Amino acid sequence: MAGRFLSIFKPIGRILPEIKKPERKVSFNEKIFWTALVLVIFLVMTEIPLYGVAPSANDNFGQLRVIFASNRGTLMELGIGPIVTAGLILQLLVGSGIIKCDMSDPEDRGLFTAASKVFSIALTGIQAIAYILSGMYGSIGELGITVILAILIQLIAAGIIVMLMDELVQKGWGLGSGISLFIMAGVAQSIFWSMFSPVNGLFVGGLSQFLAGADPFNGANAAFTYVFGSANSIYPTLLGFFATIAVFLIVIYLQGVRVELPMSYAGYKGFRSRYPIKLLYVSNLPVIFASALFANVYFFTQLLWNQFGQPAPGTNLFFQIVGDYMRTESGSVVPVGGLAYLVTAPHNIWGVIGAPLQALAYLGILIAFCAGFSLIWLEVGGLGPSKVAKQLMDSGMQIPGYRRSERPIEQILKRYIPIVTVLGGILVGLVAGLSDLLGAFGTGTGILLSVGIIYQYYELLMRERAAEMFPAFRRIIGE
Repeated sequence: MAGRFLSIFKPIGRILPEIKKPERKVSFNEKIFWTALVLVIFLVMTEIPLYGVAPSANDNFGQLRVIFASNRGTLMELGIGPIVTAGLILQLLVGSGIIKCDMSDPEDRGLFTAASKVFSIALTGIQAIAYILSGMYGSIGELGITVILAILIQLIAAGIIVMLMDELVQKGWGLGSGISLFIMAGVAQSIFWSMFSPVNGLFVGGLSQFLAGADPFNGANAAFTYVFGSANSIYPTLLGFFATIAVFLIVIYLQGVRVELPMSYAGYKGFRSRYPIKLLYVSNLPVIFASALFANVYFFTQLLWNQFGQPAPGTNLFFQIVGDYMRTESGSVVPVGGLAYLVTAPHNIWGVIGAPLQALAYLGILIAFCAGFSLIWLEVGGLGPSKVAKQLMDSGMQIPGYRRSERPIEQILKRYIPIVTVLGGILVGLVAGLSDLLGAFGTGTGILLSVGIIYQYYELLMRERAAEMFPAFRRIIGE
């Protein structure tokens, strides 16, 4: 039964909007249709501007938006950030035992879902208010109460729509997860515009100006800056394009690296199998946690800096520690010191050369947090050796040559899982960090997430097609 905390959400859950599970078998083609429809609606929402927000307003969060599938000044201003944050907080609380919840109990699962919805809506409202207070859309006095309420209502309504679209896909009407779909779409959109934007895209805007003899990147040498960029440039470069391809290939390779432990079925003598332990054992979750943490540090320190009158760099000890900012001539705000500065990657290779300590600090902090979050999620997510050993025992499997018991399985798993978990966390942090420093399109974290999501969709599509062609296969995969 649910704990006291989740029971609070029982009456609230009855009035929350909900997508019902299909009461019939949804065909493969129908799932494709609903998934495509949800994706189209999401992409349309990323282009619909918010009423009351000036189109020329500066975007101070830039590449941080990619992994949260958000777009400046549109209905997708907040993207999936509040939903992901709410889900991660609750999962951590449940996994650590602070909140009692039995996910095998349908009632508990329903209460957990209701709590996630409430937290998502609450965080959407809180983040929307924080954006307004931060001065992103102009001063409170300039906006007026009517415009402020309009912006708040639009953002909360958009957040609820995104939440319901994710629920529609997850409950069996579509394929996979809506959140994963939106992340993949956001990263793909970012990569596409970096390559083909008519204004500053590498292969359209930038290349046409370069061939015409102009320097699209304001450097001393057009060819050199087209390949490597310049110190003040944030535009895509040829180096960033090659880095993007390299990251895709590296992550695809890492997805396939695994250790396979020989297993046998106790009830079927002679029937052998293998239990795979992937190098990316906890997938890309560590880099999601780290990126979300860095984004929140960046956002809230900038909010405080705005609220305290935007003090000049080096004049306030508190901001020198948490995050010192400076407003550029173009009106954008950039970190120049403190923690917010250290968790922000330089834009390109020239940014790394100009600020090597910032680059090293960013890379070191990202790798350390990814390794730490990997170990935390190992226990919180139920992926530790003891829990895996119990699951293998419950499914009737054992290791050949050992007596059928959890202890020998757990001991063998302990030799591999903790090491693979830390190593995988270090690798995803290293790949994401280095690709950010080289200016990869869509950010290193975005590419990591996209490759993982594409791989999951590939497996899901193959399973769905097999189940469609061979109905008896559904019983094997538990559908």
